[in-house]
Amino acid sequence: MSFYSLTLIALALSFDAFGVAISLGISGLKTRERLMYIFSFGFFQFLCALGGAYAGFFFNTYIVSVPKILGGIIIAIVGIIMLKEGFEEGNNKFIENKKAYLILGISVSIDAMVIGFTALNNIYSNFIIFRDALYIGIVTWIMTSIAFAICKYLKKIKAISAYADYIGGIILIIFGIKMIFF
Repeated sequence: MSFYSLTLIALALSFDAFGVAISLGISGLKTRERLMYIFSFGFFQFLCALGGAYAGFFFNTYIVSVPKILGGIIIAIVGIIMLKEGFEEGNNKFIENKKAYLILGISVSIDAMVIGFTALNNIYSNFIIFRDALYIGIVTWIMTSIAFAICKYLKKIKAISAYADYIGGIILIIFGIKMIFF
């Protein structure tokens, strides 16, 4: 996979975390809580992408080969789901429970597992799989940090978190179509 494609995937995956971070940041988190969310979102994006890549590799090697078209369809479906979530009216209220780091970290990273399963599964080097999954986690860490940094300027615009879902969904749909036809 090219660096350009990997960067687009990483950015698209990080927009969920970006939107949630905006919502949390607007509600006024302390610095320690922000750092915990940044770490949680980046770590679980990395872990889910890595786990998905190995699950996809195992599936392709030992069960049946997943065609590239099917992978593109799955990625496009994840993008459609992200768009759908953007259109739904949901309240992103701050969860004060300490388990929120784990719950929100996993919930914004589920799509990374699908991407790992479909896009990273055909890489036969453990180092490259680890590097690509780590890159996805680092991009999410950076995007979440940016989201928290600009929250003080965006406190009046709560709809910005919905735009993140739209942008991420559109990028995944385009990448899925690219996988299907090219």
